[in-house]
Amino acid sequence: MLPDRRHGRHADRLHGRTVRIVRPRDSEALLDEDAFEREEFLPYWAQLWPSAVALAGAVWARAPREARTLELGCGLGLPSIAAAMAGGRVLATDWSADAVAFTAANAARNGVALSTAVCSWTEPGPFVDRAPWDLVLAADVLYEQRNVQPLLELLPRLVGGAGEVWVADPGRAAAAAFLAGASAVWEVRSAADALLPGGAVHRLRRRRPTASRQGPRPAASPR
Repeated sequence: MLPDRRHGRHADRLHGRTVRIVRPRDSEALLDEDAFEREEFLPYWAQLWPSAVALAGAVWARAPREARTLELGCGLGLPSIAAAMAGGRVLATDWSADAVAFTAANAARNGVALSTAVCSWTEPGPFVDRAPWDLVLAADVLYEQRNVQPLLELLPRLVGGAGEVWVADPGRAAAAAFLAGASAVWEVRSAADALLPGGAVHRLRRRRPTASRQGPRPAASPR
């Protein structure tokens, strides 16, 4: 894999703090035919997507300090790096060992400390075992319909009552299905972003339990 050292629009998203991201020069060279045949894995992680830039900006501006933070599908690691810069204790995860290696290298390049793990949603032990998390991040992970149900089932296992999930999405069709399913469990607030003209950064927080219905009033005693 040949690194291509580029940094761009994401720099001004962090209030002047430049973040230099190294990525593979040729993502097609990363195609693994065996992995694709088994799981249809494609190296989406090798691109710096607008959703990652938008999510990193939101994290830098509004993430709670010292939050225990988990990123799902970290790719090149920009949101995780922003969270670490903001004071978070971060675990960046991806199914791809190459992605995790690039995230670790990019974190070191920018002088921030974070942890990494190779982990998939189908075998989520490494991050479920460390739950609950204060903040779970995901940038453009709903590019296929098959991602929707596993994510809906996983998130409640990761976040406690006060925690939040932030999902940045450019408006993919699968995101609509995810948000519809999530609304049963989560309060969803969506913030528009210029980088995501058809999408948003969605902030999910667990719905508060509704008060139980009161039983029938006791009969008034006779005077």
